[in-house]
Amino acid sequence: MVLVAAMTPLLLAALLAWSPPCRGDGHNRHRSTSAKKEFRRAHPCPGGPDKGSTRKCRGYVIDHICPLACCGLDAPQNMQYQTKAESKAKDKWETTQRGCEKLCRPALPPR
Repeated sequence: MVLVAAMTPLLLAALLAWSPPCRGDGHNRHRSTSAKKEFRRAHPCPGGPDKGSTRKCRGYVIDHICPLACCGLDAPQNMQYQTKAESKAKDKWETTQRGCEKLCRPALPPR
């Protein structure tokens, strides 16, 4: 009984520190087309709209700032335009543990 009482604070601390992983690998079918439409309405294509199209933005892709694979939101406030070259470069490192921490954790205030 004494052992259980001694371990209770440790177990409680471990449970509070643990956060469940997000679901999905970032390439799931839960992407919101309405969030993308809302982003497009609020942020016109940086290169100007393609002739005859309201959806295409030549040379640019809509990217999640904090990737879905890192539990980022599929919402307009987590989206940005990126050139295709920037997107390919970011794709190489963004879903690593270090990339998730860099992109998805708020910066600490300076001391």
